[in-house]
Amino acid sequence: MDNRLLIENLATIIAITLLLGTVALGPVGRALARRIEGKRADGADAGLQDALADTEHRMAELEARLDFAERMLGEQRDPQRLEGRS
Repeated sequence: MDNRLLIENLATIIAITLLLGTVALGPVGRALARRIEGKRADGADAGLQDALADTEHRMAELEARLDFAERMLGEQRDPQRLEGRS
């Protein structure tokens, strides 16, 4: 009886060790190692930074256009046109 229990425990330990070894040496393990080292995977971060820079550039362009439109509308205020509508 003791031999059977010893064999079952040993088989369980070996199975768990193999499973953990497979995970640690597989893609999940490599991704965790890169994360711990502080490296990013596959340059995905560079793509996000490019998209953010493009969005910031477009936003600055829109702000400049809005400022221009506000100045143009402010200059076009004509008191005679406003009196005619009353």
